[in-house]
Amino acid sequence: MTLTTENLGKRFNREWIFRNFNYSFQSGIYAITGPNGSGKSTLLQVLWGQLPASLGTMDYKIDNNAVPVEDAYRHLAIAAPYMDLIEEFTLQEILKFHFSFKKIRNGKSLEELIELLELAHARHKMISHFSSGMKQRLKLGLAFFSDVKMVFLDEPTTNLDKQSVDWYWRNFSQLGDSSLVFIGSNLENEYPDHALKINLLDLK
Repeated sequence: MTLTTENLGKRFNREWIFRNFNYSFQSGIYAITGPNGSGKSTLLQVLWGQLPASLGTMDYKIDNNAVPVEDAYRHLAIAAPYMDLIEEFTLQEILKFHFSFKKIRNGKSLEELIELLELAHARHKMISHFSSGMKQRLKLGLAFFSDVKMVFLDEPTTNLDKQSVDWYWRNFSQLGDSSLVFIGSNLENEYPDHALKINLLDLK
């Protein structure tokens, strides 16, 4: 999977969040860094297609075959603290719903996923009754175990206690070497040492 940007920029009113961003992302792990308010989430939302760029272009390719921008969502998964879940669903229902649109990575069953999430005790509990940490672990699990080419993790350990942070790192390896992974964070313990770093302050 490759994602290439050319003169990419985003602004709100007269303020440029980033501009003249030229990069060719290959399969691997990229850490989008910078202090709070620097625009990490905005860049990620532009890259995954939620926000339109103010200028420039993006090209997605799989095995050198172009992927239309409007179809990019089929090939990506997202985990972010601000991402909404369907709170009227139970855990079992939301997994069944999500994976009716995407394949499960490594051929796991829904029952195996519940065990991997370490949420078997909450399989019939409504998402609205989950703690913030349980919701974040669910979001991460949906991203980790979706069989997609691109994964976006924005501030991935938000609301996680130490035990759940350990869970995050145990399951991070599910993404594999062939995935294109973006991690938005200003905390070095949220991305691996070998991640390629892009500092938002360099894109102003």
